[in-house]
Amino acid sequence: MRYIFKFPDIGEGLDEGIIAEWYVEKGQSVEMGQPLLKMETDKVVTDIPSPKTGIIAALYGHVGETIHVGSPLVEYDMPGINGADAIAEAAKPAFETVKEEGAGVVGTLEIADSSAYLPASSEAETASVRRETPGSQRRALATPVARAMARELGVNINLVPGTGPAGRVIKSDIENYYSKVGKIDVTRHDPDVPDRLSLVTRHDLEVEIKPLSQIRKIIARNMIQSKHNAAHMTVFDEVEVSELVRIRYKYKEQFEKEGIKLSYLPFILKATALALKSHPVLNAELDLDNSRMIYKKYYHLGIAVDTEEGLVVPVIRNVDRLTIRDIAIAVNQISEKARKRTLTMEDMKDGTFTLTNYGSIGGLYAVPVINYPQAGILGIGRLVEKPVIKNGQIVAGTLLPLSLSIDHRMVDGGEVARFLNRLMEYLSDPVSLIIG
Repeated sequence: MRYIFKFPDIGEGLDEGIIAEWYVEKGQSVEMGQPLLKMETDKVVTDIPSPKTGIIAALYGHVGETIHVGSPLVEYDMPGINGADAIAEAAKPAFETVKEEGAGVVGTLEIADSSAYLPASSEAETASVRRETPGSQRRALATPVARAMARELGVNINLVPGTGPAGRVIKSDIENYYSKVGKIDVTRHDPDVPDRLSLVTRHDLEVEIKPLSQIRKIIARNMIQSKHNAAHMTVFDEVEVSELVRIRYKYKEQFEKEGIKLSYLPFILKATALALKSHPVLNAELDLDNSRMIYKKYYHLGIAVDTEEGLVVPVIRNVDRLTIRDIAIAVNQISEKARKRTLTMEDMKDGTFTLTNYGSIGGLYAVPVINYPQAGILGIGRLVEKPVIKNGQIVAGTLLPLSLSIDHRMVDGGEVARFLNRLMEYLSDPVSLIIG
Protein backbone atom coordinates (compact mmCIF):
# COMPACT_ATOMS: atom_id res chain seq x y z
CA MET A 1 0.00 0.00 0.00
CA ARG A 2 0.95 3.64 -0.30
CA TYR A 3 0.77 6.07 2.62
CA ILE A 4 1.22 9.86 2.50
CA PHE A 5 2.56 11.52 5.63
CA LYS A 6 1.56 15.19 6.02
CA PHE A 7 3.34 17.92 7.99
CA PRO A 8 1.83 17.58 11.50
CA ASP A 9 0.64 20.36 13.80
CA ILE A 10 3.60 20.86 16.15
CA GLY A 11 1.77 23.37 18.32
CA GLU A 12 2.96 26.78 19.63
CA GLY A 13 0.52 28.51 17.25
CA LEU A 14 2.67 27.63 14.23
CA ASP A 15 1.11 26.72 10.90
CA GLU A 16 4.17 26.43 8.67
CA GLY A 17 7.85 25.53 8.66
CA ILE A 18 10.90 25.64 6.42
CA ILE A 19 12.70 22.47 5.39
CA ALA A 20 16.25 22.82 6.74
CA GLU A 21 17.61 19.38 5.84
CA TRP A 22 16.42 16.00 4.53
CA TYR A 23 17.86 12.91 6.25
CA VAL A 24 16.32 10.39 3.83
CA GLU A 25 16.04 9.92 0.08
CA LYS A 26 13.75 8.16 -2.37
CA GLY A 27 14.04 4.36 -2.28
CA GLN A 28 15.44 4.27 1.27
CA SER A 29 13.97 2.00 3.93
CA VAL A 30 13.06 3.74 7.18
CA GLU A 31 11.88 2.59 10.59
CA MET A 32 9.15 4.17 12.66
CA GLY A 33 10.68 6.92 14.80
CA GLN A 34 13.66 7.47 12.51
CA PRO A 35 14.21 11.20 11.75
CA LEU A 36 13.03 12.13 8.27
CA LEU A 37 13.99 15.79 8.07
CA LYS A 38 14.88 18.86 10.07
CA MET A 39 12.15 21.52 10.08
CA GLU A 40 12.75 25.12 11.14
CA THR A 41 9.91 27.29 12.46
CA ASP A 42 9.72 30.73 14.07
CA LYS A 43 10.14 29.19 17.51
CA VAL A 44 11.91 25.83 17.22
CA VAL A 45 14.20 23.74 15.08
CA THR A 46 12.91 20.19 15.28
CA ASP A 47 13.46 16.79 13.75
CA ILE A 48 10.31 15.24 12.26
CA PRO A 49 10.32 11.48 12.95
CA SER A 50 8.85 8.83 10.70
CA PRO A 51 5.36 7.71 11.78
CA LYS A 52 5.60 4.45 9.85
CA THR A 53 8.02 1.73 8.78
CA GLY A 54 8.37 1.44 5.02
CA ILE A 55 10.20 2.50 1.88
CA ILE A 56 10.39 6.14 0.78
CA ALA A 57 8.47 6.44 -2.48
CA ALA A 58 8.54 10.23 -2.80
CA LEU A 59 9.68 13.37 -0.97
CA TYR A 60 7.64 16.56 -1.17
CA GLY A 61 9.51 19.83 -0.82
CA HIS A 62 13.10 21.00 -1.19
CA VAL A 63 15.53 22.45 1.34
CA GLY A 64 14.56 26.05 2.02
CA GLU A 65 10.95 25.54 0.92
CA THR A 66 8.07 26.58 3.21
CA ILE A 67 5.64 23.78 4.05
CA HIS A 68 2.25 24.40 5.63
CA VAL A 69 0.65 22.19 8.25
CA GLY A 70 -1.36 19.49 6.49
CA SER A 71 0.74 19.55 3.31
CA PRO A 72 2.36 16.25 2.12
CA LEU A 73 5.91 15.58 3.25
CA VAL A 74 6.71 11.93 2.53
CA GLU A 75 5.01 9.14 0.57
CA TYR A 76 5.66 5.60 1.77
CA ASP A 77 5.53 2.26 0.01
CA MET A 78 4.55 -0.33 2.64
CA PRO A 79 5.02 -3.80 1.05
CA GLY A 80 2.95 -6.68 2.34
CA ILE A 81 0.12 -4.54 3.70
CA ASN A 82 -3.02 -5.05 1.65
CA GLY A 83 -6.77 -5.39 1.96
CA ALA A 84 -8.21 -5.00 5.45
CA ASP A 85 -4.73 -4.51 6.90
CA ALA A 86 -4.16 -1.56 4.58
CA ILE A 87 -7.44 0.05 5.60
CA ALA A 88 -6.58 -0.39 9.29
CA GLU A 89 -3.08 0.97 8.79
CA ALA A 90 -4.34 4.03 6.94
CA ALA A 91 -6.80 4.73 9.74
CA LYS A 92 -4.05 4.92 12.36
CA PRO A 93 -2.91 8.42 13.42
CA ALA A 94 0.44 9.50 12.06
CA PHE A 95 1.71 9.97 15.58
CA GLU A 96 0.68 8.61 18.90
CA THR A 97 0.19 11.84 20.80
CA VAL A 98 2.51 12.39 23.73
CA LYS A 99 0.79 14.70 26.20
CA GLU A 100 2.71 16.27 29.03
CA GLU A 101 1.81 19.30 31.10
CA GLY A 102 3.34 22.33 29.46
CA ALA A 103 4.12 20.53 26.23
CA GLY A 104 3.43 22.65 23.21
CA VAL A 105 4.21 20.00 20.62
CA VAL A 106 1.60 17.56 19.33
CA GLY A 107 3.10 14.19 18.45
CA THR A 108 6.44 12.66 19.28
CA LEU A 109 8.68 15.54 18.28
CA GLU A 110 11.75 16.99 19.92
CA ILE A 111 13.19 20.48 20.21
CA ALA A 112 16.69 20.43 18.81
CA ASP A 113 19.64 21.64 20.85
CA SER A 114 22.55 23.64 19.45
CA SER A 115 23.81 20.59 17.53
CA ALA A 116 20.75 20.90 15.29
CA TYR A 117 22.43 23.84 13.58
CA LEU A 118 25.58 21.85 12.71
CA PRO A 119 26.03 19.95 9.44
CA ALA A 120 25.19 16.25 9.58
CA SER A 121 28.86 15.29 9.15
CA SER A 122 29.66 16.84 12.52
CA GLU A 123 27.45 14.19 14.11
CA ALA A 124 29.24 11.33 12.30
CA GLU A 125 26.30 10.77 9.94
CA THR A 126 26.02 10.30 6.20
CA ALA A 127 24.12 12.84 4.13
CA SER A 128 21.10 10.56 3.77
CA VAL A 129 20.80 8.42 6.90
CA ARG A 130 21.77 9.16 10.53
CA ARG A 131 23.89 6.37 11.98
CA GLU A 132 25.63 6.04 15.31
CA THR A 133 29.31 5.33 15.01
CA PRO A 134 30.91 2.80 17.38
CA GLY A 135 31.67 4.41 20.74
CA SER A 136 29.66 7.55 19.99
CA GLN A 137 26.99 8.71 22.37
CA ARG A 138 23.35 8.25 21.43
CA ARG A 139 21.45 11.48 20.89
CA ALA A 140 18.13 10.87 22.55
CA LEU A 141 14.77 11.56 20.99
CA ALA A 142 12.63 13.35 23.55
CA THR A 143 9.58 15.51 24.08
CA PRO A 144 10.15 19.25 24.68
CA VAL A 145 9.04 19.02 28.30
CA ALA A 146 11.50 16.20 28.95
CA ARG A 147 14.38 18.20 27.44
CA ALA A 148 13.46 21.28 29.49
CA MET A 149 13.25 19.24 32.70
CA ALA A 150 16.59 17.55 31.96
CA ARG A 151 18.28 20.94 31.54
CA GLU A 152 16.69 22.21 34.75
CA LEU A 153 17.80 19.17 36.78
CA GLY A 154 21.21 18.86 35.16
CA VAL A 155 20.46 15.40 33.74
CA ASN A 156 22.26 14.14 30.65
CA ILE A 157 19.22 13.19 28.60
CA ASN A 158 21.26 11.01 26.28
CA LEU A 159 21.75 8.54 29.14
CA VAL A 160 18.08 8.27 30.02
CA PRO A 161 16.16 5.20 28.75
CA GLY A 162 13.00 6.29 26.94
CA THR A 163 9.63 4.64 27.49
CA GLY A 164 7.55 6.84 25.17
CA PRO A 165 6.48 6.01 21.59
CA ALA A 166 9.42 4.91 19.44
CA GLY A 167 11.64 4.97 22.52
CA ARG A 168 11.30 8.68 23.15
CA VAL A 169 12.26 10.14 26.51
CA ILE A 170 9.24 11.64 28.28
CA LYS A 171 8.77 13.60 31.49
CA SER A 172 8.33 10.54 33.73
CA ASP A 173 11.57 9.03 32.38
CA ILE A 174 13.51 12.11 33.51
CA GLU A 175 11.84 12.06 36.93
CA ASN A 176 12.57 8.34 37.44
CA TYR A 177 16.16 8.63 36.26
CA TYR A 178 16.79 11.69 38.41
CA SER A 179 15.39 10.02 41.54
CA LYS A 180 17.69 7.02 41.08
CA VAL A 181 20.90 8.54 39.71
CA GLY A 182 21.01 12.10 40.96
CA LYS A 183 22.47 15.32 39.64
CA ILE A 184 25.47 16.31 37.57
CA ASP A 185 28.91 16.48 39.13
CA VAL A 186 30.44 19.72 37.94
CA THR A 187 33.88 18.70 39.20
CA ARG A 188 34.65 15.85 36.82
CA HIS A 189 33.89 14.59 33.32
CA ASP A 190 33.24 11.12 32.03
CA PRO A 191 36.20 10.23 29.79
CA ASP A 192 33.91 8.07 27.63
CA VAL A 193 31.62 11.03 26.98
CA PRO A 194 33.77 14.00 25.91
CA ASP A 195 32.56 17.47 26.83
CA ARG A 196 29.55 16.14 28.74
CA LEU A 197 29.04 16.10 32.51
CA SER A 198 28.71 12.76 34.26
CA LEU A 199 25.96 11.99 36.74
CA VAL A 200 26.45 11.43 40.47
CA THR A 201 24.48 12.27 43.57
CA ARG A 202 25.23 15.79 44.82
CA HIS A 203 23.03 16.99 47.67
CA ASP A 204 24.23 20.58 47.30
CA LEU A 205 22.67 20.74 43.83
CA GLU A 206 19.20 19.54 44.79
CA VAL A 207 16.21 21.42 43.43
CA GLU A 208 12.49 21.50 44.12
CA ILE A 209 9.98 21.58 41.30
CA LYS A 210 6.48 22.94 41.82
CA PRO A 211 3.80 23.47 39.21
CA LEU A 212 2.79 27.06 38.48
CA SER A 213 -0.30 28.16 40.36
CA GLN A 214 -3.17 29.57 38.36
CA ILE A 215 -2.54 32.99 39.91
CA ARG A 216 1.11 32.88 38.84
CA LYS A 217 0.09 31.92 35.31
CA ILE A 218 -2.29 34.89 35.17
CA ILE A 219 0.38 37.23 36.57
CA ALA A 220 2.87 36.06 33.94
CA ARG A 221 0.37 36.50 31.13
CA ASN A 222 -0.71 39.95 32.31
CA MET A 223 2.86 41.21 32.75
CA ILE A 224 3.81 40.15 29.23
CA GLN A 225 0.61 41.66 27.84
CA SER A 226 1.36 44.96 29.57
CA LYS A 227 4.95 45.13 28.37
CA HIS A 228 3.97 44.25 24.80
CA ASN A 229 1.03 46.63 24.56
CA ALA A 230 2.00 49.75 26.53
CA ALA A 231 4.83 52.25 26.13
CA HIS A 232 6.09 52.33 29.71
CA MET A 233 7.64 55.44 31.23
CA THR A 234 8.34 55.89 34.95
CA VAL A 235 8.83 59.13 36.90
CA PHE A 236 10.26 59.20 40.43
CA ASP A 237 9.63 61.82 43.09
CA GLU A 238 9.36 62.22 46.85
CA VAL A 239 7.09 64.25 49.07
CA GLU A 240 7.57 65.54 52.60
CA VAL A 241 4.69 64.12 54.69
CA SER A 242 5.40 65.09 58.32
CA GLU A 243 1.88 66.51 58.67
CA LEU A 244 0.37 63.29 57.30
CA VAL A 245 2.41 61.28 59.82
CA ARG A 246 1.15 63.52 62.63
CA ILE A 247 -2.53 63.23 61.64
CA ARG A 248 -2.37 59.49 61.15
CA TYR A 249 -0.72 59.06 64.56
CA LYS A 250 -3.38 61.28 66.16
CA TYR A 251 -6.32 59.21 64.89
CA LYS A 252 -4.72 55.76 64.73
CA GLU A 253 -5.62 54.78 68.29
CA GLN A 254 -9.19 56.01 67.93
CA PHE A 255 -9.66 53.91 64.79
CA GLU A 256 -8.15 50.87 66.51
CA LYS A 257 -10.78 51.09 69.26
CA GLU A 258 -13.37 50.72 66.50
CA GLY A 259 -11.53 47.74 65.04
CA ILE A 260 -10.20 49.71 62.07
CA LYS A 261 -6.54 49.63 61.09
CA LEU A 262 -5.50 53.09 59.87
CA SER A 263 -2.47 52.95 57.59
CA TYR A 264 -1.17 55.61 55.22
CA LEU A 265 -2.77 53.87 52.25
CA PRO A 266 -6.31 55.32 52.70
CA PHE A 267 -4.86 58.85 52.58
CA ILE A 268 -2.86 58.03 49.45
CA LEU A 269 -5.89 56.41 47.78
CA LYS A 270 -8.03 59.46 48.48
CA ALA A 271 -5.31 61.82 47.23
CA THR A 272 -4.88 59.74 44.08
CA ALA A 273 -8.60 59.76 43.29
CA LEU A 274 -8.81 63.55 43.70
CA ALA A 275 -5.70 64.07 41.56
CA LEU A 276 -7.18 61.83 38.86
CA LYS A 277 -10.28 64.00 38.75
CA SER A 278 -8.05 66.97 37.89
CA HIS A 279 -6.02 64.95 35.35
CA PRO A 280 -8.50 62.63 33.61
CA VAL A 281 -6.06 61.31 31.01
CA LEU A 282 -4.50 59.13 33.73
CA ASN A 283 -7.94 57.64 34.41
CA ALA A 284 -8.52 56.82 30.75
CA GLU A 285 -8.10 53.91 28.36
CA LEU A 286 -6.75 53.88 24.81
CA ASP A 287 -8.97 52.20 22.20
CA LEU A 288 -6.79 51.99 19.12
CA ASP A 289 -9.18 49.68 17.28
CA ASN A 290 -11.71 52.51 17.15
CA SER A 291 -9.19 55.39 17.18
CA ARG A 292 -10.45 56.92 20.42
CA MET A 293 -9.74 57.58 24.08
CA ILE A 294 -12.18 56.46 26.77
CA TYR A 295 -12.20 58.85 29.75
CA LYS A 296 -13.72 57.24 32.82
CA LYS A 297 -15.78 59.40 35.16
CA TYR A 298 -15.62 56.89 38.01
CA TYR A 299 -12.59 56.22 40.19
CA HIS A 300 -12.26 52.52 40.99
CA LEU A 301 -8.72 52.10 42.33
CA GLY A 302 -6.97 48.74 42.40
CA ILE A 303 -4.54 47.93 45.21
CA ALA A 304 -1.88 45.27 44.75
CA VAL A 305 -2.09 42.77 47.61
CA ASP A 306 0.73 40.34 48.35
CA THR A 307 -0.54 36.83 49.11
CA GLU A 308 1.12 33.45 49.51
CA GLU A 309 -0.16 32.43 46.08
CA GLY A 310 0.96 35.62 44.35
CA LEU A 311 -0.04 39.21 43.70
CA VAL A 312 -3.72 40.07 43.24
CA VAL A 313 -5.29 43.45 42.51
CA PRO A 314 -8.75 43.86 44.03
CA VAL A 315 -10.62 47.11 43.42
CA ILE A 316 -12.06 49.71 45.80
CA ARG A 317 -14.91 51.52 44.06
CA ASN A 318 -15.74 55.22 43.92
CA VAL A 319 -12.80 56.20 46.11
CA ASP A 320 -13.41 59.89 45.37
CA ARG A 321 -16.75 59.69 47.20
CA LEU A 322 -15.48 57.86 50.29
CA THR A 323 -14.19 59.30 53.56
CA ILE A 324 -10.80 58.28 54.96
CA ARG A 325 -12.69 56.07 57.43
CA ASP A 326 -14.65 54.40 54.64
CA ILE A 327 -11.49 53.78 52.63
CA ALA A 328 -9.66 52.34 55.66
CA ILE A 329 -12.51 49.88 56.24
CA ALA A 330 -12.56 48.93 52.55
CA VAL A 331 -8.77 48.40 52.48
CA ASN A 332 -8.94 46.14 55.55
CA GLN A 333 -11.82 44.11 54.16
CA ILE A 334 -10.48 43.68 50.64
CA SER A 335 -6.98 42.78 51.88
CA GLU A 336 -8.42 40.15 54.22
CA LYS A 337 -10.49 38.63 51.42
CA ALA A 338 -7.41 38.53 49.20
CA ARG A 339 -5.32 36.67 51.78
CA LYS A 340 -8.14 34.22 52.52
CA ARG A 341 -8.70 33.73 48.77
CA THR A 342 -12.36 34.67 49.00
CA LEU A 343 -12.26 37.45 46.40
CA THR A 344 -15.03 37.40 43.81
CA MET A 345 -14.97 38.50 40.18
CA GLU A 346 -16.86 41.60 41.27
CA ASP A 347 -13.95 42.49 43.59
CA MET A 348 -11.49 42.35 40.70
CA LYS A 349 -13.16 44.08 37.76
CA ASP A 350 -13.53 47.63 36.43
CA GLY A 351 -10.36 49.10 37.96
CA THR A 352 -9.35 52.44 36.42
CA PHE A 353 -5.97 53.03 38.10
CA THR A 354 -3.72 50.92 40.35
CA LEU A 355 -1.50 51.49 43.40
CA THR A 356 1.19 49.13 44.65
CA ASN A 357 2.54 49.69 48.16
CA TYR A 358 5.86 47.82 48.13
CA GLY A 359 7.13 50.21 50.81
CA SER A 360 5.05 48.35 53.41
CA ILE A 361 7.51 45.49 53.01
CA GLY A 362 10.65 47.43 52.09
CA GLY A 363 12.20 49.35 49.26
CA LEU A 364 12.23 52.98 48.25
CA TYR A 365 11.68 53.01 44.50
CA ALA A 366 10.60 50.55 41.84
CA VAL A 367 9.40 50.55 38.24
CA PRO A 368 5.83 49.24 38.54
CA VAL A 369 4.31 47.46 35.55
CA ILE A 370 1.07 49.02 34.31
CA ASN A 371 -2.10 47.04 34.94
CA TYR A 372 -3.01 47.04 31.25
CA PRO A 373 -5.15 48.56 29.71
CA GLN A 374 -5.04 51.22 32.43
CA ALA A 375 -3.00 54.37 31.81
CA GLY A 376 -0.86 54.29 34.94
CA ILE A 377 0.18 52.72 38.22
CA LEU A 378 1.53 54.45 41.32
CA GLY A 379 4.29 52.80 43.36
CA ILE A 380 4.60 53.77 47.02
CA GLY A 381 7.95 53.38 48.76
CA ARG A 382 9.04 53.18 52.40
CA LEU A 383 8.79 56.28 54.60
CA VAL A 384 12.25 57.65 55.39
CA GLU A 385 13.28 60.24 57.96
CA LYS A 386 15.74 62.75 56.48
CA PRO A 387 16.90 66.31 57.03
CA VAL A 388 14.82 68.75 55.01
CA ILE A 389 14.87 72.52 54.58
CA LYS A 390 11.83 74.43 55.84
CA ASN A 391 11.73 78.22 55.98
CA GLY A 392 15.48 78.32 55.43
CA GLN A 393 16.17 75.95 58.32
CA ILE A 394 17.37 72.36 58.31
CA VAL A 395 14.87 70.28 60.26
CA ALA A 396 13.89 66.62 60.58
CA GLY A 397 11.40 65.53 57.95
CA THR A 398 9.66 62.40 56.68
CA LEU A 399 9.86 61.67 52.97
CA LEU A 400 7.57 59.36 51.00
CA PRO A 401 9.12 58.04 47.74
CA LEU A 402 6.77 57.73 44.76
CA SER A 403 7.17 55.94 41.41
CA LEU A 404 4.60 56.61 38.71
CA SER A 405 4.58 54.40 35.60
CA ILE A 406 2.38 55.56 32.74
CA ASP A 407 1.54 54.52 29.19
CA HIS A 408 3.43 57.15 27.22
CA ARG A 409 1.14 56.67 24.22
CA MET A 410 -1.63 58.27 26.28
CA VAL A 411 0.10 60.51 28.80
CA ASP A 412 2.77 63.11 28.05
CA GLY A 413 5.58 63.94 30.43
CA GLY A 414 4.17 67.35 31.34
CA GLU A 415 0.86 65.85 32.42
CA VAL A 416 2.71 63.26 34.53
CA ALA A 417 4.56 66.04 36.36
CA ARG A 418 1.37 68.03 36.92
CA PHE A 419 -0.45 64.96 38.25
CA LEU A 420 2.38 64.17 40.67
CA ASN A 421 2.50 67.78 41.84
CA ARG A 422 -1.23 67.73 42.62
CA LEU A 423 -0.92 64.37 44.36
CA MET A 424 1.95 65.59 46.50
CA GLU A 425 0.05 68.74 47.44
CA TYR A 426 -2.72 66.59 48.87
CA LEU A 427 -0.27 64.33 50.74
CA SER A 428 1.76 67.18 52.22
CA ASP A 429 -1.43 68.93 53.38
CA PRO A 430 -3.87 66.14 54.43
CA VAL A 431 -6.59 68.63 55.44
CA SER A 432 -6.98 69.37 51.72
CA LEU A 433 -8.26 65.83 51.28
CA ILE A 434 -11.34 66.85 53.25
CA ILE A 435 -11.97 70.24 51.72
CA GLY A 436 -10.43 69.56 48.27
